[in-house]
Amino acid sequence: MYKDYKIYKVYKDAGISAKNMSGRPAFQQMLEDMRAGKINYIVAYKLDRVTRSVRDLEVLISELEEYHCYLVCDRDDVNTSSANGRFFVRMLTVLSQLEIEIVSERTKFGLTGAIKSGHIPRNLSTRI
Repeated sequence: MYKDYKIYKVYKDAGISAKNMSGRPAFQQMLEDMRAGKINYIVAYKLDRVTRSVRDLEVLISELEEYHCYLVCDRDDVNTSSANGRFFVRMLTVLSQLEIEIVSERTKFGLTGAIKSGHIPRNLSTRI
């Protein structure tokens, strides 16, 4: 039991990024179980463990609503069973996606600077 929820199954995609929902076998199995009516709540530690993609979140929220299922994220105090909860989860995902994009921009900027100064990073030199 978690709070008042009976745990059906623990879905874990260890080592796979939550950047998007595709390529995550356990996550996809969880969605199949939701569609089959086996679960009506998805409980996660934090929202960024579910997804960091605004597009994927919108797809997920639509599916949750269609199958009368709700998302609860313990650390972020998220619960999509209310309009306020759905709004809050969208705002958190926008911030997570922003964080990913900023890190990506910084990485590209750093690589460009390194290449301009004559240093070719090891993993990049194997692709040239």
